[in-house]
Amino acid sequence: MLFEELIGNDNVKNILKNTIEKNRIVHSYLFIGPNGIGKTLFAKEFARMILCNKQEYTCTNCKSCLQFLEDNHPDFSLIKPEDGTIKIEKIRQMQSKILEKPISSTKKVYVIKNADLMTKQASNCLLKTLEEPPPFVTIILTGANENLFLNTIRSRCTKIQFSKISDNELKNYLEEKYNYENLSIELIKAFNGSITNALKIYEQRQNYEEIEKIFSNIEKYKLVDVLGKLDCLYKNRENIEEILDYISIIFYKKSLQNKKYIQYIETIEKVKKSLKSNSNYDMSIDRLVFKLWEEAI
Repeated sequence: MLFEELIGNDNVKNILKNTIEKNRIVHSYLFIGPNGIGKTLFAKEFARMILCNKQEYTCTNCKSCLQFLEDNHPDFSLIKPEDGTIKIEKIRQMQSKILEKPISSTKKVYVIKNADLMTKQASNCLLKTLEEPPPFVTIILTGANENLFLNTIRSRCTKIQFSKISDNELKNYLEEKYNYENLSIELIKAFNGSITNALKIYEQRQNYEEIEKIFSNIEKYKLVDVLGKLDCLYKNRENIEEILDYISIIFYKKSLQNKKYIQYIETIEKVKKSLKSNSNYDMSIDRLVFKLWEEAI
């Protein structure tokens, strides 16, 4: 995906364009923002522009850009977590190659995706490189939680702050690129400004539509019917936080007409906390559904 095709964060695009145009590239960057909004895509496009033989952000046809767009650039490396972490071995592998001169470009770029998942040992190892990087190397770290980075790493990086994608931008993008249709306001808000969330949630839209149907009219159902129709809550443990957020959105909309629904949102937040503290999953969902139904009748 080319730079101009990336969705959202136009201010970041302008910053990175100006960096290239004025040739003010520094040795290390920290791309910080919510998960699923395209930080790694931005980092890769910025890397392509840094490596470009013409040093032009609009170029796509020089040797370097063609190699990059074919995922075959010898001066670019993308480091990703494995099993939820980035271990010291990955950073040492990078360091073993980092002093080698560029091949196709005048520079080399390393992107470390979700760098906030580095182990302490990996972070300390990376710090040595950030302190004295080779003059031709740029390292781009991406992450969602700035507080998980060592202060010494943060201080050596130029921070680029990313924001969630707006509901309008996300809606238009999904309609144009993926032909998504009839996206409800509640569903769009459940995407929470994240393309990754949007793609995941849209695949389960039938479950979300059933959830909205039930909770929008929960006072009209018997408890046994509610439990029978919400099997998706019990079967989607890995996505339960997004589902609970969606239920909160439904009750927030209802609360605009009746403030009693604010307490429903509070009930949902309590269940989210209990699940994070490893409470029994099925029992927590049982309590949630019963409590919401009880408050509605």
